[in-house]
Amino acid sequence: MTDDYSAAFAALGAATLGESGGRPMAPRMRPVWRGARVSAPAFPVTCSTTDNLAIHVAVAEAPAGSVLVVSVWHEPARGYWGEVLTTGAEARGLRGLVIDGGVRDVDALEAHAFPVFSTMIALRGATKQEPGWVGAASMVGDVEVSRGDWIVGDADGVTVIPNAHLDDVLAAGRARAAKEEQFFKELRTGATTLQLLSLDDAPVERA
Repeated sequence: MTDDYSAAFAALGAATLGESGGRPMAPRMRPVWRGARVSAPAFPVTCSTTDNLAIHVAVAEAPAGSVLVVSVWHEPARGYWGEVLTTGAEARGLRGLVIDGGVRDVDALEAHAFPVFSTMIALRGATKQEPGWVGAASMVGDVEVSRGDWIVGDADGVTVIPNAHLDDVLAAGRARAAKEEQFFKELRTGATTLQLLSLDDAPVERA
């Protein structure tokens, strides 16, 4: 079912899923390069402040097909990830990275077509010697992410779908998408969003 979930969630997108029972991450989580998209199960990582040793461990140990979802604690303005880690992640079959902190080597990340979502671009590097955690739940983008939760990232941002609710969110997302498709048809024939959404326009004053 993993491939089925991957395609289905990707087709619906982060915005629709975020309105259908998924948990949207904070707006600071953005794609590093235009067109980056990811839909895969999470492998959470928590780094010590200014250190990325746990990320190196995760790249070596995370299951193929995972997306790394990384907390860097209190110092986001470091280049915790770059082309070297990207090359290693690709070789291990990882699908992407979501990090609540900085990355660098942006042109290289795009050239690799490796999906990365972060809060900033940062040049200064990280140390590689402090404790960290891999596989345990982590707070990323103001959302607690557990191993096996589903991550969907695209141009709109990143949404987390709890592992226990994958089928429920998928069904709700498909229903929402179908409803919106009907809206599009009716709007093209002259209906208004006021009518379709049963909105009360009385509070709006006319000049």
